[in-house]
This record gives sequence, C-alpha cells and structure tokens, in this order.
Amino acid sequence: MTNELSGKIVIVTGGASGLGQGIVEKFVAEGGRVVIADVDEEGGRALASALGDNAEFVRTDVAVPAEIAAVVDHAVGKYGRLDVMVNNAGVSGTMHPSFLDDDLADFEMVMNVNLLGVMAGTKYAAAQMANSGGGSIVNISSIGGIQAGAAVLTYRASKAAVIHFSKSVALDLAQHDVRVNCIAPGSIPTPLLAKSAVKMGADADTFIAMVRQMMAANRPLQREGSEEDVAEAALFFASDRSRYVTATLLPVDGGTSAGQPNKAAVNAQDKKEDESELVGSGQGKEA
Repeated sequence: MTNELSGKIVIVTGGASGLGQGIVEKFVAEGGRVVIADVDEEGGRALASALGDNAEFVRTDVAVPAEIAAVVDHAVGKYGRLDVMVNNAGVSGTMHPSFLDDDLADFEMVMNVNLLGVMAGTKYAAAQMANSGGGSIVNISSIGGIQAGAAVLTYRASKAAVIHFSKSVALDLAQHDVRVNCIAPGSIPTPLLAKSAVKMGADADTFIAMVRQMMAANRPLQREGSEEDVAEAALFFASDRSRYVTATLLPVDGGTSAGQPNKAAVNAQDKKEDESELVGSGQGKEA
C-alpha cells in the first residue's frame, strides 16, 4: 500500500457491503480515517470492528437529508474537517418484465436513495470542505445511467441524473476547490443482483448466473470486474493524484459502455485456447 490517504477524513455512504465495503477497506488500507454511513447496523459495525481504529460506523439513512447532515457534522466534530465524501449508497428497485408492468410504487424510494442521497451528501460535504480549503467528492453512478436498456427504468433514470448532477455541481463548486467526479461501475456482480432476484421471486443463484452470462457477452474485456476495481478508481479521485481533475465521469466496466466486443476475435481466441488444451492433454492432432 502507498498510504495515499494518510491523515484524510472520509465518509463512505452505503459502506457496509458491496462496492461501498470495497471502497472502505481500500481507503483504510491507504491510511484514511473512514466513517461508514449505512442503514445496515450489523454489517456496518462488524466491518468497522474488523478494520480497527481507523474505521467507525454511524447509522445513516441517505434518503433523509437530515441524517446525512448529521453524519457530516459528526465527522467534522470529531476530526476537525472532512476531506473526502463518497456518495455510494444505492438501491435497484423492483425489476419488471416491461415498463408497462411497472406500477412506479418504488419510484420515490429509489430516487430518494440514489439521487436525493447523492445531492444531499454533496451539499453538506461541500459546505464543510469549502470552509477548510477544499476536498474531493466521489459520486457512484452506473453504466445503467449511460446506456439505454430495459428493466429497472427508475434505477436507470436515477443513475443518469447522478451523472449530470455530478458534472453540473462540479462547475459550481470549483470556486471552492471542491472537486466532484463520478464513477459508473458496470459488469460487476454485487449484492444488488441477489436483492433484485428476491424482489422478482426468482432463484437468486439462477438469476445471478444469467446476469453474469449476459454481462460477459457484452463486455470487451474478458475478465469480470470486481469491487477492487471500483475501489481503485475511487482511490484515484480521493487522492492528490487527481488534484486537477473534476467534472469527470469514469466508467469502470471493462469497456461495456463503449460498445460491443469484437465477438469474432473473442471466438477465435476461445477456439485457439480450446485447441491448445486438447494438444496439452494429448487429444490434439499429431504434428
């Protein structure tokens, strides 16, 4: 580890599991003092306990702006300042076969968590950062906010809004040396997949396997993404390496949002690897 966040005070919303947990673990390993803001008390406290003195848990519902204000006040009151805010908390909402089947019952909940939570987190963090010489805000969106697609349309709309908000507010906050950047993860299995399966009444393992297969088919890079990949991107934006970077969107998706992979080349590579395995096992043609 390079200790890139040594002495920096950080809040990570939705930090008790999934991508947020990966970011928390990475930031603590890099020397940051991290406040885990999440509604998952059991998971959040367990993670903070496992990571030691440089991590603590504060129960926070990001859908309630007053609770975000409170966790920011807590961090500043305890440590004297706030250097980095990662607005990561998010929910997928219910997946429907078609938008015509969507009763919009979870619209308010999804928008409150995914968009209002990010906007409030940015507002309250930036207010403190502006008074202490600046800071870095990292908002987590999704390639669902970049690419059009079927299913979970409220989720897609909320994530698209996060991208546009992040770029727009970055222009406003630049005068205070507060940087705002956005990460759009994609093609990365997270606990949200299992939660979506449960809401649909589907078998979680079967659903996750199907989604992962779809991800692989649409991903130029053959390796599946991980929480570590997103954490590394978040570390770049949180650290001084990105001190001249703001209003930037970084997809972390194996190239998925850029376009379709060269399937002919992929198939040729797969065939070559299969033939190599046959030769290595003595089943290939003799030279």
